This record gives sequence, C-alpha cells and structure tokens, in this order.
Amino acid sequence: MTLIGECTLPDNHVTMQLEMTGVRMKQYYVYIMSSKTGTLYTGITNDLQRRVYEHKHKLIAGFTSRYDVNRLVYFEMTNDVHAAIAREKQIKAWRRSKKLTLIKSMNPKWQDLSETWE
Repeated sequence: MTLIGECTLPDNHVTMQLEMTGVRMKQYYVYIMSSKTGTLYTGITNDLQRRVYEHKHKLIAGFTSRYDVNRLVYFEMTNDVHAAIAREKQIKAWRRSKKLTLIKSMNPKWQDLSETWE
C-alpha cells in the first residue's frame, strides 16, 4: 500500500490510474494446449482468446494443427514480457510429468478452459 497524505492507495494504483486514463498495460499469457490424446503444446501470447481461437480453428499451420491440439488446459498471466518468455522456456524444458503436475494443480479434470469463450 502507498500512503499519500490522508489517503492509502493499493499497490496497483499506478495500473489503475493508467487504465482510467485509457492507457492499458500489456498482458502476456503462457499457456498449455492439449489434444484429446494428451499431446501438449506450450506457448506465449498477448491475446489468449485470439490465440486459442487460432489453435481451435487450425488457422496457423504447424504442430498444433497437425496433432489436433485444441484444448486450453492451463494458463498464467503476467504484465512482464520477459518473465513470460522465461516462463515459457522453463515449462518447455520440463519433463512431461512435471507439466502434467502443473496442469493438474489448476485444472484437475483437464477441462477445456476456453469452452465457453466462443
């Protein structure tokens, strides 16, 4: 908390002021997608809904369209692009078992977290 005169402001007051003036801080997402058979893909984006839509509709050729990876099973958000890139690299380097543990910590039933978005 920040104390200004008689007024105590929350730590995110700068973010709140920027948003009130129309300046938006960027948000970055590290996410994991899965296929029905359990193939995993880890990625990063600044627009999670758009990126998941692209995966689901196979709009970009590559790994996810080839292996039908179309279910969002995990994500986390940060305002720091460097932290997001580092986190994506960290998760990609993990063994599959550690990724599964991460997914289960947020989504134990492996539901598609984006199923209500469209």
